Amino acid sequence: MEENLIFDIDLSACAKTSGYSEYHFLRIFKEAVGVTPGEYIRKRRLTECAKKILTENGYMSDIGYRYGFNSKENFIRAFKAEHGVAPGEYKAAKNSLKLYERFDFHLVDFLLEPEIKERPETTLIVYEGGNTYPPKFWNQYNCRKLSKKLSGGKVCQDYGVSIMKERLYYSIGIEKSLAQGSLSETAELVLKRGLYAIFTTPETSQNNFVNTIHTTWNFINRKWLPSGKYERLACPEYETYMEESRSFSEKIYIPIKERNVSK
Repeated sequence: MEENLIFDIDLSACAKTSGYSEYHFLRIFKEAVGVTPGEYIRKRRLTECAKKILTENGYMSDIGYRYGFNSKENFIRAFKAEHGVAPGEYKAAKNSLKLYERFDFHLVDFLLEPEIKERPETTLIVYEGGNTYPPKFWNQYNCRKLSKKLSGGKVCQDYGVSIMKERLYYSIGIEKSLAQGSLSETAELVLKRGLYAIFTTPETSQNNFVNTIHTTWNFINRKWLPSGKYERLACPEYETYMEESRSFSEKIYIPIKERNVSK
């Protein structure tokens, strides 16, 4: 598949090459990789297109054609469905996308120690994304320069806030004291004072930034919290990042308290 992303890929031929029937190939592939072969091919093609949009001159539609999208409209539709923004918006903003890199069966150990610190109460002015997938919401926020719209043109640190109700609700914005621009279609959100575990994601490349954030969240949820002396509180959790810093590292704040240990 990886060697033939720019060509037509026959899944029946893939199954035959692997030595399985098509039915078993599809089932085993999804169990091992997490997506179907068709989804894998689509995501990988869109990832390679995204990389080339920023590194090649010329028509973006030509890049789409190269990777099997048979019309400009189909390419734009597929890109927007995956990332929440059109290829042209992405090229103009050069923001970080959640890309889907080549699958690797080798697991890499990930370890990160947080800073445990009291944080003051902070009031934000935010756009409410509801249950929009956070990476797509960040893409829309950055591509449409909503941070500067809120601040009146100044470069500010942005907050991405997760609130768990019956499902995850996500909002993005800036501190209220910095909100000197247009506040239409926004809401006020208060982050309570308290003790937080603060994780700084490892610095990485633009292409791998969003995946590194997701790796950090997985580490927090699956390893650090279950095995540590702290437990999370039922309060908003948040991320902070300044897009124009281009540092490709952010901070994640988890509200915590010491775990009660029965004697």
